[in-house]
Amino acid sequence: MAYAEEERPSYEVYKETADWLRARTLQRPKVAIICGSGLGGLADVLENQTVFQYQDIPHFPRSTVPGHVGRLVFGELNRQPCVCMQGRFHSYEGYSVSQVSHLSIRVFFLLGVEILIVTNAAGGLNPHFQVGDLMFIRDHISLFGLAGQNPLRGPNDERFGMRFPCMSDAYDQELLSLALESSQELNFLSFTQQGVYCMLPGPCYETIAECRLLQALGADAVGMSTVPEVTVARHCGLRVLGLSLITNKAVLSYNSQEKANHEEVLHVSVVRAEALQKLVAHLLGKLGGNTSSS
Repeated sequence: MAYAEEERPSYEVYKETADWLRARTLQRPKVAIICGSGLGGLADVLENQTVFQYQDIPHFPRSTVPGHVGRLVFGELNRQPCVCMQGRFHSYEGYSVSQVSHLSIRVFFLLGVEILIVTNAAGGLNPHFQVGDLMFIRDHISLFGLAGQNPLRGPNDERFGMRFPCMSDAYDQELLSLALESSQELNFLSFTQQGVYCMLPGPCYETIAECRLLQALGADAVGMSTVPEVTVARHCGLRVLGLSLITNKAVLSYNSQEKANHEEVLHVSVVRAEALQKLVAHLLGKLGGNTSSS
C-alpha cells in the first residue's frame, strides 16, 4: 500500500504489520539483512526458512526492480536468527523517501531486531577500486537528504527515536572491525575496501560531471539506495553495518566508451555472491548470542 508523504503510517500500522509477521513465524530475529541488486541469494542460504511475499504482508510496499525478488525471509545464518529482505524499495519506483525505509525498518525494530546489515550494488568512484570489490561503508553523503528529502521529515514519534538523531556514528565501529576481521580470516582482503557511499535518487546513472563532483566531495562509491534505511535504523537505535559491491566503475572521461548498465550490475553481483554470503555468515558467527551494544 502506498502512502503520500503527509499520510505516513501511524504507529498502529507498523505494529499491525509486526504482529501479523510475529503470529506466523516462531523465529525472533536479532539481525535484519537488506539485499541490494542481484544480492538476494544471501537469503537463500538461510536455514529453517519462513518466507513471505511482500504482496501478502499487510501495508508492505512492492519491489519492482529486476534483481529484487520481493520476499521477506526469516531463518538462521551461522546459528544467528535473521530476517532478510530479498529486494528493497527505491524512491525512483515512485515511493516517497519515507516509504522506502519506514515500514521495513520500523517493523524490524518492533520485531526486536538490534542490528541492520545493509548491502547494495554501487558504482566505483575511487580510482583504486576494481569491479568486484566489496566496500565497507564508513560514512555516507546523501545529496537527496541535503536537498531536504530526509525520511525523518514530519512529526516525530518518540516511541521510535528522538527528534534530532546523531548520524556521526551511523556505521557501527565494532561491527566494522568484526567485518574486517572476517575478511582477513577468509583471505578476502585483496578485494575488500573501506569508503564513503553517496546516494543519488536515480533511476538515471550519473553523468561524467556528476561523478567528478562526487569525487571532489569525497565519495568513493555511488548508488541509489541505503541512506534512507540507515537513517531510519539509527533513529530507532539499531546498529548498522553497510556493504557496497562495486559492480561498475564510474565513467569519468568523455573519451571513454564505457556505459553503466543494470545487466552488468546483476552479472557482477552473481560472480561475487558467494564471497558476500561467506563474509556475512562469518561475521554473524562472531556475534554469537550477544547482539546488544557493548
